[in-house]
Amino acid sequence: MKRWLERLGLRKPETAKPPGPDTLHDLQHHDGAYECRDRGLRTVPLAKIVGSVGRYQDFDERFHLKSRAPSERFEQIKNAMRQGVVMPPVKLWQIRDVYFVEDGNHRVAAAKALGHDEILAHIVEFIPSGDNLQDAIYRQRAHFLDVTGLHADITLTEPGQYDRLLAQIQRHLDYLRSLQRTDITLQEAARDWYNHIYRPLTMLLSKARLVDGFPGRTTADLYAYVSVRLWEQGERRQYGIGLNDILPDDMEAFREKMKNVNGQHYPEMQRTITAFVLMNVQAKKEEKIMEKLLDLKEVQEVHSVFGDVDLLVKIRLHRDLLSSDAETISQFVHENIRKLPGVLATKTLIPGTSHIKESQEISH
Repeated sequence: MKRWLERLGLRKPETAKPPGPDTLHDLQHHDGAYECRDRGLRTVPLAKIVGSVGRYQDFDERFHLKSRAPSERFEQIKNAMRQGVVMPPVKLWQIRDVYFVEDGNHRVAAAKALGHDEILAHIVEFIPSGDNLQDAIYRQRAHFLDVTGLHADITLTEPGQYDRLLAQIQRHLDYLRSLQRTDITLQEAARDWYNHIYRPLTMLLSKARLVDGFPGRTTADLYAYVSVRLWEQGERRQYGIGLNDILPDDMEAFREKMKNVNGQHYPEMQRTITAFVLMNVQAKKEEKIMEKLLDLKEVQEVHSVFGDVDLLVKIRLHRDLLSSDAETISQFVHENIRKLPGVLATKTLIPGTSHIKESQEISH
């Protein structure tokens, strides 16, 4: 009620009072987040920077300068950013997935005003101390980062998964030491694991947009799922032929395959499928159905034919490598072809081995 009255100008804000209910101090109190860790340098999405540690009076919740705050410094920094001047990292305090500016308020405000997506920041993270499952997983993450020394955003949503990643890194350490690198440390092995194993595989999974099919999960969750089952449990058959071609059975073989590959040249985690759909349709709606089919980008050809069927349709689909051909084709045909008015029946043919001649002009 007090804040509502303040917005209407019917009540003056109490300047001596601590920050409002959506500030760092309130989040700290709510989450019991007073123990902190230095997380080093990292790029942070500007959308996740929601406030200031000490200058909440000068910036609103969107990090716009309030009218009473001086704007000269803001304009200077904004102009410098426009000209490409490299700014020093800002300093941010983090609780869960939101950030507050400890130093660099004007740089953050200017970057947001210019439409930037990210900013380089030195992160200090405050660890929630609650006894719920979410906080327990968060503390497991904090422990993982403490032990490995990684300054990376690896967010898992199931308890115990960080221990699995630590076990992977320990095995990787043992492997590196077996190569007569006996002086290598766990943190050095963790950096090598991140750069040549974790990051390449998560980039492959991201390229395939696989996480879109698993609401509430992260790319790190998919990495844990695939790597544990493939490299520790040998469950290769679940992932499809294409994924089998990209991923060796052994984690270290994958590292050797990826360590000299630039991320832009990683193979696409998708497979192209060609199929033919035989259709029986109502005669009076045949032309209209052909028009509707040709409007679909996946449809390559439509032919009206004589015989037991009325239409022959060639389709080309793309699927991720954790789905099957049959599942992808069935879903497309059901949602885009069978539901067309006038369609009586369909039958789908999937080519096995194909031999295609080069295109030649036929003279009449």
